[in-house]
Amino acid sequence: MVLIVQKYGGTSVGSPERIHAVARRVLASQHAGHRVVVIVSAMAGETDRLLGLARAIGRDDPREMDVLLASGEQVSVALLALAIRAAGGDAVSLLGHQIRLMTDSAYSRARIRTIDAPRMFAALEQGQIPVVAGFQGVDARGNITTLGRGGSDTSAVAVAASLKADVCEIYTDVEGVFTTDPNICPDARKISRITFHEMMELASLGAKVLQIRSVEVAHTHGVALHVRSSFSEEEGTMVVAEDEALERIVVTGVSLDANQCRLTIRELPCRAGIQAEVFRPLAAAGVVVDMIVQNPPAEGRANITFTVPRTDREPALELLAPLVGKLGAQGVRTDDQVSKVSIVGVGMRSHSGVAQKMFELLAAKDIEILMISTSEIKVSCLVPRDSGEAAVRALHAGFGLAEG
Repeated sequence: MVLIVQKYGGTSVGSPERIHAVARRVLASQHAGHRVVVIVSAMAGETDRLLGLARAIGRDDPREMDVLLASGEQVSVALLALAIRAAGGDAVSLLGHQIRLMTDSAYSRARIRTIDAPRMFAALEQGQIPVVAGFQGVDARGNITTLGRGGSDTSAVAVAASLKADVCEIYTDVEGVFTTDPNICPDARKISRITFHEMMELASLGAKVLQIRSVEVAHTHGVALHVRSSFSEEEGTMVVAEDEALERIVVTGVSLDANQCRLTIRELPCRAGIQAEVFRPLAAAGVVVDMIVQNPPAEGRANITFTVPRTDREPALELLAPLVGKLGAQGVRTDDQVSKVSIVGVGMRSHSGVAQKMFELLAAKDIEILMISTSEIKVSCLVPRDSGEAAVRALHAGFGLAEG
C-alpha cells in the first residue's frame, strides 16, 4: 500500500464547505487503497485574527504568542476529523505534542528535531486517518512552539520523512509551480517537474508556492513532493532530484520579489574586519541580508550597499544607527522603491551567456539594473520597483518560457 502525506493550506480549509471537500478528497485516496496522513494549517485568516487579538491585549511575549497561534491548527484538525467521520470515515486529530514533534526552543521560528512516527502508525493500523496539526511542536521542557509562517509545509515534509512516505502532496490554491506569476504573465505555464535546487531558489526569491525550509527538508531526506490544487483533480508539479533532461532547460522560471529595501552605508573607513562589524548585529538579530556590493575605495573610504526585506527596514536602521558614528561612517541611505527580479534554472551550469542575455532583455525595455547577484543556477537583478513587472514579462518572453 502506498503511504501518502497530504498537506492542506489555510485556503483549502477556509470554510465548512471546503473542509467537507477536503474530507471527500482524503477519503477518496483511502478508498483507492492508500494509507493517508493529513497535515492541516489554520483556516485562512485565522492567524491574522489571533495576531489582532494579541495586539489588542498588548505585551508581546514569545512563549504565549506561540501558545496562542498554535490554537488555529487545533481548530482545523478537529473540524477535519469531524468532517471525515461525517462522511463515513474514521479519523483522529493529533496535535504537535501528541506526535511528539520535538523542536528547539526558538519561539516563532522553531526547528524540528524528532517526530514520534509510531503514534501515527498505530492510528493507521486501526484504519484511522491521522489528521495532524501543522506549524506546531513542543520543546524539551514541554512548551508549545511554532515553526514560523508557512511552517505547515515543513511539518508535512518532516512527517513524510519520519514515516518514509512514498510521496508528500502539498495542496494549495494554485495548480502547481508556474514559470512565473500568472497574474503578471497570463501565458505563464505550469511546470510538470522542477528540481529541489530550483524550487529552493524560487522559494527564497519570493515564489510563495512552497516554504523554503520544507524544500530543504525534502531534499535532505529524499521526500518526493507533489504540489497541486485542492480545487482541481489535475496533476500538479513534481519536485524531484536533478536529471539530464531537466539540465537541458536553461531557465526554468522567473520570480519577482517586491519586498526589498536597499541600504547604503556611506563613506565607511576601509580597514580589515569592518565589514564583519557592520553585518554582525544584523545577523544576530535575524535580519536576512541578500545582495551586497562594496564600491572601490577612494581616499580610504568606501560605500557598502546591501538589500534586506522591506519589512526589516526599520529594525536594520535601528541596529545600524549606533554603528555609524562608532565606525566613522557618514550615514545610511535607504531606498525601498526597488524590486528583485530573478531567473532560475539548473541548465545555467552548462550554458554560457545566460546573464548577458538577461541584461540585454532588460536593456531593450530600458530597465535600469541597480545591483546584481548570482549563484550556480540563478541570476538576480535589483531594478526600480515600478519596473519589476515589466522586467518579469520581458524575461519570461525573452527566454521562451511560455512555449514549454
